[in-house]
Amino acid sequence: MLMNCWNLNFEQTQNWQRVVRCLILTVVFALSSTAAHSATKTLLVLGDSLSAEYGLVRGTGWVALLENRLQENRLSYQVINASISGETTSGGKARIEKLLAMHKPNVVIIELGGNDALRGLSLKATEDNLRFMISAAQKTKAQVLLVGMRIPPNYGRDYTEQFFSLFAKLAKETQSGLAPFLLEGVANDINLFQADRIHPLAKAHPTMLNNVWPHLQPLLKK
Repeated sequence: MLMNCWNLNFEQTQNWQRVVRCLILTVVFALSSTAAHSATKTLLVLGDSLSAEYGLVRGTGWVALLENRLQENRLSYQVINASISGETTSGGKARIEKLLAMHKPNVVIIELGGNDALRGLSLKATEDNLRFMISAAQKTKAQVLLVGMRIPPNYGRDYTEQFFSLFAKLAKETQSGLAPFLLEGVANDINLFQADRIHPLAKAHPTMLNNVWPHLQPLLKK
């Protein structure tokens, strides 16, 4: 229809109203195409205290920094931070379906499991809960990024290594994205932690974002 507008022979037609209508339609079409292209998408973060800005001034955690990074890269995403301090994978499992229905995210970041391990919970239960969350998100056609975690070696070498490896195993089996270790470059520096030696200071969160960003970027463009 629009192409026919521009094929009008202006010397032969006196129907200027038709010409005006065609011009209006062309403008509307262009504007609607631009709006559709730039429509804001949603990114949901489901995490624990490491993502919930525990002990930090609001706006200084890695999720808040992610919002800034998205804007800097002209990626139109609304970030929903549904992280809760102390959250376990069972808590995430209980909440995720409601969150998916409410926010309809295009991308879901799952940063859970650390509290399971610190409590010595069953690795199988942790794996099953993470698998459930990944599956629930993928059923809604959302892209999923799983964020891996390590725990201190005093929990036993077998347990700590099995815990760390389950993230890569799940990512491979479910074809999800994987950020191998959120605290890479942070965990071994005591000066980057709050007094509890568990939660990083604000100055560590840019590094945490950099540990996530390269693995998140490909999902944002899908």
